[in-house]
Order: sequence, then C-alpha cells, then structure tokens
Amino acid sequence: MRMCNAPRAMAKYVYASATNWVAPLALIKSVHLLERIGLATVGASCGMYVGAALMHLKGELFGSDWFIWLVMLFGAFSFYIGIDLPGRPAQRSTSRLPGERTTGTDAAEILSAAGTFVAAITAFLCVNMIVLDHVVSDGSIVLIACCWAIGCSLQIAAGTVSRNYDLEMMAS
Repeated sequence: MRMCNAPRAMAKYVYASATNWVAPLALIKSVHLLERIGLATVGASCGMYVGAALMHLKGELFGSDWFIWLVMLFGAFSFYIGIDLPGRPAQRSTSRLPGERTTGTDAAEILSAAGTFVAAITAFLCVNMIVLDHVVSDGSIVLIACCWAIGCSLQIAAGTVSRNYDLEMMAS
C-alpha cells in the first residue's frame, strides 16, 4: 500500500515547487524581446527571399542593394509588429449580447492571421522559385511580391489595431 501512495505524494511536491517559482519581471521582458527579435528576423528573411525573386525582373530598381534592404526592413517591421500582439483578455466563444464582444481584438487577430498566412505562402513560393530555379513570368513575380506586401501590410494593420485598442481600454 505504501508504494501506491508514493507517486501521489511526489506529485504534490512537484506541483508545489513548480508553482512557487516565479520568473522575475526583467527575465520575462528579456525573453519577450528575444522572441520579438526572432520574429523580426523571420520577417527580414522572408523579405530577402521576395527581394531575391524580384531581382529576376532584371530592372535597375529591383536589382539594387538598397531595394533589397528596404524589402527586408519592411518584412522585419511587419513581423515584429503584427505577429506578437499584446495580451488580450480571454473571450467566450459565444457572446450573449451583440455589444459584448470586442471588435478591436477580433479584427486584430483576423488581420494578423491573414497577413501571416499570405506573407508566409508568398515567401515559400519565392524560396521554391529560387531553389528549384523555376522560370516564372515577370507578371507572376510582381503578383507574388504584391501579395507579400499586402500580407505584411495586414500584419502592420493588426498590430496597430491591437495596440490602439489596448490604449483605449487603458484610457477608459
């Protein structure tokens, strides 16, 4: 009988030790900053692939280094702002009153998800085009680049909506 109670007793102590340790605020903020830098790096690398695909257009504008840096910075900014939205209170899946749900957070989540999806798919297409050395028409490359820019813009809009909503909630 004593052996049967041993795992239960150990579980109680493991739970107590896991719940008593709280990370200091500085550590949490540092880890969050590292996460945001990682997201920005992913956005910049997606921008680099889109810029490299645009270099196939043989235009003077698209072949320059500053244009590639501009595309990379736009990608980094959009992923930094638009993916990691500020924390929002949990909402119920069904609302009882029409005004009960907050549309600001819903719009931000939808914009962020759509923007991330579009930007990631277009970056994947660019990597595919570069690695497999596909010959793609100039119009297709421009369409892919425009879709990527739209996806990144949706992410920036999501971050803006979410942060403005948080400011409004703190002001009221």
